[in-house]
Amino acid sequence: MQNVASRSLGEPAHVIRFSGLQRRYQMGVEIVDALHNVTVAVEPNEYLAVMGPSGSGKSTLMNIIGCLDRPTAGEYWLNGQPVSAMNDRELARVRNQEVGFVFQTFNLLPRMTALANVEIPLIYAGIKRKERIERASHALETVGLADRMLHRPTELSGGQRQRVAVARALVTNPSILLADEPTGNLDSGTGAEIMALFDNLQAAGNTLILVTHEQGVADHAQRIIRLCDGEVVSDEVVEKSV
Repeated sequence: MQNVASRSLGEPAHVIRFSGLQRRYQMGVEIVDALHNVTVAVEPNEYLAVMGPSGSGKSTLMNIIGCLDRPTAGEYWLNGQPVSAMNDRELARVRNQEVGFVFQTFNLLPRMTALANVEIPLIYAGIKRKERIERASHALETVGLADRMLHRPTELSGGQRQRVAVARALVTNPSILLADEPTGNLDSGTGAEIMALFDNLQAAGNTLILVTHEQGVADHAQRIIRLCDGEVVSDEVVEKSV
């Protein structure tokens, strides 16, 4: 899938669009509405932060955006495609080709090197080995891990593991990057470097969505949506200082 910057005039006006989105879970005899009537549109090349207290529905929303979960009701469209109506194979294609993930818990394979972990999305995409190594190496260099490429996750600090996860998300040059607390396990200096990478990715034409508790991280975005009890309670443009 191409970057948003190269989209033609005939393509959808919204890269993401939710309409009446609902996610309901059965918890024993109790039914919990994790998301209720969420209607949001995200423009191509937009930089969006999602905030809210624990249990507000942030992670549920991210999982649906990333095609890791399905809505109970409502519609989800991604670049004009009806994601809420897709089967498992189609959802897997979207996850691999159109979405880059950065998880707070890293989700790295412990027996593989940093380089091999970053290569994984390229393997699923059918990229040949030589190009995979070149692209994965460059991604690791970008996040400051040129000297840790052949180390396994157990040989890396928590901050280094998160940087490997960021490199893995960036390696496919995704149109949509989803990040869950991307600097939560990093020191302030490294966190600033990672946010600078995200800023550059957005400037290159990608759409970014961050879930964060940190106002300083959210302030990098152009827009902040706040959730409470599964509903959008505010949707505001971030005022940038000159």
